[in-house]
Amino acid sequence: MVQLMFLQKRRDGKAAKRFFKRLLRKHKSEPRKVVTDKLRSYGVAHRELIPETIHDTAQYANNRCELSHEPTRVRERGMRKFKSIHQAQRFLSAHSAVYSLFNLSRHLVSAENYRFFRQRAFASWENAVAA
Repeated sequence: MVQLMFLQKRRDGKAAKRFFKRLLRKHKSEPRKVVTDKLRSYGVAHRELIPETIHDTAQYANNRCELSHEPTRVRERGMRKFKSIHQAQRFLSAHSAVYSLFNLSRHLVSAENYRFFRQRAFASWENAVAA
């Protein structure tokens, strides 16, 4: 099962058709099932572009999609204070570099290796801050 997620700024009929066209281009074949929320413009775009496909709008059907991009939502919450998208993008690029440096996946390594990786991460941080 391939799961694709697309986000969009507007939620009108034109945006819904663009959304479905992008879905079809990316998937390269007609999907068997499309899961969306109950927005009416999705239903119209579905009927016009891919009427043979099952369109699921059940209440909890898209929970899997919503949960899979939860880290993005957390970052969005912190970005609300930014006045421009460029500021937010600069912050996110710096934040992701620091986050990946210190996010060591503790459950995947032994305690000895974890301590080594942690020391190396702090040494790298000291090096970056001192410059």
